[in-house]
Amino acid sequence: MRFKHTSRPGFLLGFIDFFTAGIFFLLYMPFGGLQDELEDILGHKVMPYWKAYLLGIPTLFIYTLVWMARMAEELKGKAIELGVEGPYTSWWHMFGWNVFGLLLFGPMVATKRFFDTLNRVEKALNALESEGSTEA
Repeated sequence: MRFKHTSRPGFLLGFIDFFTAGIFFLLYMPFGGLQDELEDILGHKVMPYWKAYLLGIPTLFIYTLVWMARMAEELKGKAIELGVEGPYTSWWHMFGWNVFGLLLFGPMVATKRFFDTLNRVEKALNALESEGSTEA
């Protein structure tokens, strides 16, 4: 099993991140293994979150939001490619909940949906890997 964390609590992670102004994900992305998992799933290098966070400071975190929305859209594409059932998070879902739902737990909803999609994609990839190992 390649992916061990397939049941991350997205709403809780979003809640913690929101109330730490994004600092939580500065630590969680590299040390929680999320950065490496995203690169493995998407098949290419991903800009480290800390760079997106730093570039977000002068842009009132719009850059960071667009970075996260792009990751959500790429993850949605991977989920569709693998035949994982929705609902997925998308660029507009991530962006909309974070901007228009800011005062009503929107960032937590967006993060929950992102991690729901990520968890299902990781489970599907684990299943594909285990099918391949039993056939060999």
